[in-house]
Amino acid sequence: MFCGEPGRGSEQSICTECFADLPWNEAPVSPTPGIFEASIAMLHYSFPIDVAIKALKFRRKLFFVPAFTEILCAAQPLLPPDIDAVMPVPLHWRRKAMRGFNQAAEFAGPIAKLLGVPVVRNVRRKKATPFQSGLDAAERARNLRSAFVSTRPDPHAHVLIIDDVVTTGATARALAKRLLSCGVTKVSVLAVARAG
Repeated sequence: MFCGEPGRGSEQSICTECFADLPWNEAPVSPTPGIFEASIAMLHYSFPIDVAIKALKFRRKLFFVPAFTEILCAAQPLLPPDIDAVMPVPLHWRRKAMRGFNQAAEFAGPIAKLLGVPVVRNVRRKKATPFQSGLDAAERARNLRSAFVSTRPDPHAHVLIIDDVVTTGATARALAKRLLSCGVTKVSVLAVARAG
């Protein structure tokens, strides 16, 4: 995938050499998850992952979706066993219209299928926040204040948030707080990569 060679089999989109050479996070589970039951990022946000994620998000290179989904699915043994729903980080409707898709939503379906749980979308992004890249932790937190709103109560006990990159965790924390306020008991987060 990242080198242009075919994947390792019918379900794999990343060739053996690329899979081995990816910047795997030696400690994918954060030791201090805070508001989260678990916080997992499979890779470091470095080459070639940083380039591929930007190409997916900003240049519509959707052929990267299966590769990133494969990486996220590799996290299954690390996930808490009681997850009963998956939620992609919502995009504001304007940004989704401009981009044409929500990359987190593209990842969420296969993860939910693997875990045998539904994808839930009872939270929407009501605030069109500026891009988070380039902002420090305090600016990211201010940027996301009141960004999410719940459209209905959530009957699920443990929701897994799916995102592409976790940096300070501000986006996932803001979404987790909204989920907890609408009835969810526990929240975990799974991302392709961790930056910083």
